[in-house]
Amino acid sequence: MNNNITNNQSNITEEELTKAQNIINQIFNYYKERIVGQTNLQRSLLISLMANGHILLESVPGLAKTTAAKVITEAVNGKFSRIQCTPDLLPSDIIGTQIFNYANNNFETKIGPIYANFVLLDEINRSSAKTQSATLEAMQERQITIDNKRYKLPEIFIVIATQNPIEQEGTYTLAEAQLDRFLIKEKIDYPTMDEEIEVLNRIEKNVFIAGEAILTLDDLSYLQDITKKVYIDDSVKRYIAQIIEVTRHPRKYINPQIAEYINLGSSPRGAIAFMECSKALALMNGRTYVTPDDVKALRYSVLRHRISLNFSAIADNVSVEQVTDTIIGAIATP
Repeated sequence: MNNNITNNQSNITEEELTKAQNIINQIFNYYKERIVGQTNLQRSLLISLMANGHILLESVPGLAKTTAAKVITEAVNGKFSRIQCTPDLLPSDIIGTQIFNYANNNFETKIGPIYANFVLLDEINRSSAKTQSATLEAMQERQITIDNKRYKLPEIFIVIATQNPIEQEGTYTLAEAQLDRFLIKEKIDYPTMDEEIEVLNRIEKNVFIAGEAILTLDDLSYLQDITKKVYIDDSVKRYIAQIIEVTRHPRKYINPQIAEYINLGSSPRGAIAFMECSKALALMNGRTYVTPDDVKALRYSVLRHRISLNFSAIADNVSVEQVTDTIIGAIATP
């Protein structure tokens, strides 16, 4: 791609780019002051904020998923709601219900904790399938329905869900339809030894304290608007479409042995997620246009929950990341 031509086709002015970069840097610095390491988590959370999309975080307990979600949302001073998912959690516990008021002899609607700018669904796979489905309307339609009456959720509405992949007792696997509603899925690894020592030092010095918001929701709305204006060339769009096409018909494009592991490919939401996330990543990198490298950098985050592997892949210890690399390698970069 010719970067000069692409850059000239952007609708973002230098002033807008500078302001957007300033907002991004402030969020980055706020995060780094309170979270040690976890740069992939930082990037993914910021992308979800910029694209106004939902994010699924997966790791063993204790790796700062909940803390990071609170920190990055505190920075923009939005309304934060945390829901601890358990097997006995009811749909009404999330979206709300009608309560009888004896004082005026009427039923009154009580909106649940889902009505917030940032909703943390902690250990989402511990809630029942019925309760998980209660969030589908909110995540996709950005509204909830109580007693046949619809309530529109805030303009900035992001679900940050966490799940533990190790413990399976008392959990309910998320359905493909719900997984697809998440813009990205991020896996979190253990910290390095140096990072762990830094965590101990900060705890000893009582560094991990709640900070004051440095931005507002208006700043985040501005950043989201600028993100939408980032230019993406038709050749990059075609590149994204080719990636999605290979996930659906792998036997036509990749090694038959690898293709046999794929049970289900990505829906069109995968292509939309690639476009929206790559725009956010380009802006984070100081550019007003998307490159194929932005798309490649997001391949795991966008596809790891949209490519379904069969039992043969599990038996042969083949990961979705390995399959994704094979798919990307089969497509010529524009």
